[in-house]
Amino acid sequence: MGKNSSIEWTDHTFNPWWGCAHVSPGCENCYAEAWAKRVGEKVWGAKQDRRFFTGKHWNEPLKWNADAESGKCRKRVFCASMADVFELRSDLDEWREKLWGLIDETPSLDWLLLTKRPQNIGKKVPWTKDWPNNVWLGTTVEDQKRADDRLPILLQFPAKHRFLSCEPLLGRVDLSAWTRHRPKKLHGIDWVIAGGESGTNARAMLPGWARKLRDECQQSGIPFHFKQWGHWTPVAAPRNEKSTIHKFWDEVMGMEIFMEAKGKKISGRRLDGAIWDELPATA
Repeated sequence: MGKNSSIEWTDHTFNPWWGCAHVSPGCENCYAEAWAKRVGEKVWGAKQDRRFFTGKHWNEPLKWNADAESGKCRKRVFCASMADVFELRSDLDEWREKLWGLIDETPSLDWLLLTKRPQNIGKKVPWTKDWPNNVWLGTTVEDQKRADDRLPILLQFPAKHRFLSCEPLLGRVDLSAWTRHRPKKLHGIDWVIAGGESGTNARAMLPGWARKLRDECQQSGIPFHFKQWGHWTPVAAPRNEKSTIHKFWDEVMGMEIFMEAKGKKISGRRLDGAIWDELPATA
């Protein structure tokens, strides 16, 4: 977690702190929570303390910014993979202020602020009408309810880019209300990331769900990034009984489909034989 991140849609990852609490179904098998527990950090849950970092950690983005400037190539920074920048806790306020200053000091880095709590954005950001060119604002949309709840809030903010992380994608998501008949007071969607859940307890992402998002993005001119199938991958119907192959009804495709738990690495990230790595234009 840091420079040269393994997350496909970012270059670097920066965490102003570690720790969070569950707020919706997408949190159920949180990879960040599992990672924190694996390294012995008790930072998950509303009553747990958060883990903070020293100046050396906070100086890293300054180095990334210098490298980006010397190479004349902007870099994306995902903030925060092990937390939620907009978690509503007073003990995080001073660290948020430190983050806003760091963003201002690193104009060659595009900061991707992803949250499951868009209702708190307006209470915590220092910007109103004029947002910095290097801030991309996103929210997680794992199902239709979260789309209906979070998107109208996210799209009110005039960040230079607004994006959605539909990962883990847990159901069909229809974005047409915000792409075809978007109210004038709302800004547009600039990027959609989609992906399935990883880990042995992962829930399957059905092919129709991913295809619907991709097709809707293509029709609306929204860049689409397919991150991964996750733990489950589509397979042909089994010729005989196999415990690792499960049958699902895909309501988007209107047919039964079969999926097998092969693991993230084997399942890969090809959707209909193609890699989808589309990105919005940088500021």
